[in-house]
Amino acid sequence: MLTGSCLCGACTFTVTAPAQGASVCHCTQCRKMSGYAWSSAWVEESAIAIAGPVRWYDASVRAKRGFCPDCGAFLFWKAHDETTMSFALGALDGPTGLRIEKHIFTADKGDYYDIPADLPQRP
Repeated sequence: MLTGSCLCGACTFTVTAPAQGASVCHCTQCRKMSGYAWSSAWVEESAIAIAGPVRWYDASVRAKRGFCPDCGAFLFWKAHDETTMSFALGALDGPTGLRIEKHIFTADKGDYYDIPADLPQRP
């Protein structure tokens, strides 16, 4: 089980299933939301219990993003047509036991950083 929260603590979440697909997303939206890149993992939506005032933003026709309306922390990503939900690895409390497996949307990465070559990269 994993627990997490936003910066101010108003939004909390518990993940009750093993997390999958730990990755770093370099897409333009994730860079704009996080200021760099966004690291996340996913589980079935039913395996995440969310408490607090999460606000959802329809970022595209494909997906929405969940964030704390008080401190602005970007916590969740959910495709409209999928049963899974991604959660921010940076919002987790304590050790996670997870390791980044891949980098995604690398074609959109910022020009101000390099991606380590030791993991798969998907443009």
